[in-house]
Amino acid sequence: MTTQINIAMRGLFPTPVAAAELPDAAARNAELKKIILDYREKSPSVQASNDGGWHSDRNLLSWGGPRIGEIIDAATMMADRMTVDRNGRPAGQRWKPIAWANVNEAGNANICHYHPGAFWSGTYYIDDGGAVGDPSLGGEFELLDPRGAGPSMYAPHLAFAGEGGRALGATESIRPKPGLIILFPSWMFHQVRPYRGQAERISIAFNLTLAAD
Repeated sequence: MTTQINIAMRGLFPTPVAAAELPDAAARNAELKKIILDYREKSPSVQASNDGGWHSDRNLLSWGGPRIGEIIDAATMMADRMTVDRNGRPAGQRWKPIAWANVNEAGNANICHYHPGAFWSGTYYIDDGGAVGDPSLGGEFELLDPRGAGPSMYAPHLAFAGEGGRALGATESIRPKPGLIILFPSWMFHQVRPYRGQAERISIAFNLTLAAD
């Protein structure tokens, strides 16, 4: 005889990831693309997570022009909505942003990494290099499952029931789109798949750290 029992199941330790499409993207992106590509001509690449491609210095807020402020304002607004104190109330924190630009061309990618020393990190897309219209061009942004790969290595044919369970030990991909901004916890491992187009995939990355009182 099968015993009838009531099972209470809930997902513990959720990981918040947010995305939004910012208005006025076409005009903003046209300005930023010119500024970034012009700066690339006179500034060598920093070697960080980039596997090929160009990674600017982390002073984008000083040389990127006023349109950068629109992106950071959106990022901090999102972060404020997603951040509370340990009692669930608005925390009233102040953010100190740091930002840089990335340009990937054919074959370029960003290796798996995370951003220590920050609370939130994010990306804003200026040019997808044509990947929206042609998924075969790659260049997807990938977030790695923070639960780790162990369960899927032991039994790759099994997953957990419930929301997010089928992503066990895998990655979640976000396809770049001009005007899209995403925000995720800085400790979360992430990477960019190789871009296979012949144009330029241009993005802005940023960290939000806590401002000193």
